[in-house]
Amino acid sequence: MTQKTCSRSRSRSRLRSRSGSRGARLALLIAVPALALTTACGGAAESSDGGVASVSNAPSTDRTKDSADSSQAGPAKGKSAFYDAQMKFVQCMREKITKDYPDPKLSGYLDWTKINELQDEMGNDDIAKAGRGGACKNEMQKAMSLEPPRDTQKDYESMLAHAKCMRAHGVSKFTNPQLQDGNVIPGGDPNPASPEIAQDSPAYKQAVQACKDKLLDGLDGMQ
Repeated sequence: MTQKTCSRSRSRSRLRSRSGSRGARLALLIAVPALALTTACGGAAESSDGGVASVSNAPSTDRTKDSADSSQAGPAKGKSAFYDAQMKFVQCMREKITKDYPDPKLSGYLDWTKINELQDEMGNDDIAKAGRGGACKNEMQKAMSLEPPRDTQKDYESMLAHAKCMRAHGVSKFTNPQLQDGNVIPGGDPNPASPEIAQDSPAYKQAVQACKDKLLDGLDGMQ
């Protein structure tokens, strides 16, 4: 992996201004624990537009394994428990940050489209985090621990299709996701620490709208 790519992996956990909700999701892993981000530089597999990399032989991470084990512990570990835990997080955010914090989707995942809109309206980055000073961090971590396990290969293919769509709609610098040690590193801006993609531009916003359906539920805002 090149130094630039390694630097990009590290910087994905940093919070940024307009894309703060994305940075927050990547840093806190509120909704996608299976997509563990790594700062290690090593054998990452990245698909070109001509093919799709596979994780079928890649080792599972402890996060993915623990999530799968918890899903076999009974009904309390299923989607209902995930939704209930997310609702407790949402209630905490409403009490401590803003009463307008949106409900989670019926699937249990947070509605990042509405969260983005609320953040833009209020100009408050705390909305995209676990509250000011991590006020709702415990509730966030509880919800994270109860998310049902995800199919890493399907998530990767979804994010790859999204990246291709973004480029096809004029965002030429939008990079592909990568596979590393059985995990998915999201694509997007090639240099998040010093963004090369203007996310406030009309062209970018149009591409986001055109390509949003390429992402599986729970992946919105990941790249």
